[in-house]
Amino acid sequence: MSKPVNIALVGAGAFGIKHLDALKAIDGVRVVSLASRPEDKPEEVAAKYGIGHVAHDLADCLARPEVDAVILTTPTPLHAAQGMACLKAGKHVMIEIPLADSLADAEAVVALQQQTGLVAMCGHTRRFNPSHQWVHNKIKAGQFTIQQMDVQTYFFRRTNINALGQPRCWTDHLLWHHAAHTVDLFAYQAGGAIVAANAMQGPIHPTLGIAMDMSIQLKASTGAICTLSLSFNNDGPLGTFFRYIGDSGTYIARYDDLVDGKEQAIDVSTVDVSMNGIELQDREFVAAIREGREPNASVGKVLPCYQTLHALEQQLNGR
Repeated sequence: MSKPVNIALVGAGAFGIKHLDALKAIDGVRVVSLASRPEDKPEEVAAKYGIGHVAHDLADCLARPEVDAVILTTPTPLHAAQGMACLKAGKHVMIEIPLADSLADAEAVVALQQQTGLVAMCGHTRRFNPSHQWVHNKIKAGQFTIQQMDVQTYFFRRTNINALGQPRCWTDHLLWHHAAHTVDLFAYQAGGAIVAANAMQGPIHPTLGIAMDMSIQLKASTGAICTLSLSFNNDGPLGTFFRYIGDSGTYIARYDDLVDGKEQAIDVSTVDVSMNGIELQDREFVAAIREGREPNASVGKVLPCYQTLHALEQQLNGR
């Protein structure tokens, strides 16, 4: 084992805690710094996870020479600027999904990564969930070809709260955040570029200022199609559910679980070293740093997703 990879985690909210739990399972990794807003009580989180340095600002983490890499689980509007700050400070960075909330910012991050040569990865977790890995392995082996994906992303968020039921200081977005998971996964699994994309959205919420319902259609260069329905108005069940319809079967993925079209469970416990998609994502980040290579879900590899999101936004805005 080479020297430990020292990580700073920025953002001690619901998703930050998921990463802290995941990182505990990875050998040779130390979380040496934690930064978050005072209201997130980062001191309490640091004490629980044995993190020696606590700050309320990213800059304090970046100033510490022992920090090799940063994981950002901060509000979406901060992702691109903070990601670039990490790269400029000479730190590898994982930016939780989405990479940015505009194409220009996403392209800026990719350009800076290419300039620095550092590892820069985005948290497109669906590439790592064992359920989706199982399907991907079947595709690579030539045993399954996608004809259609049908995806539902449903939450109940008529007020601006996070996954812990706490008030948010920013507004989540169906297109730039939640659709990003499926747009990227569809191209990744279909094995081709997205060549057609259409979107419709429902009324804009008078307070939140965002569409609460959205429908997206995609077509890949392979001929596969995808239908994605998203809602913040859905009162259960909550989450994202993926139906893969192919030439040799139908599979339904629910996070790290997988069933066939008849709801028969498929054992995905041996697909990878863990059943936790976040842990597998973090393992890839650490491995890419150690091996000096481009990771799966690098900012460059996921950029086409944000190009599609930009085209959809232009369409929705009537441009």
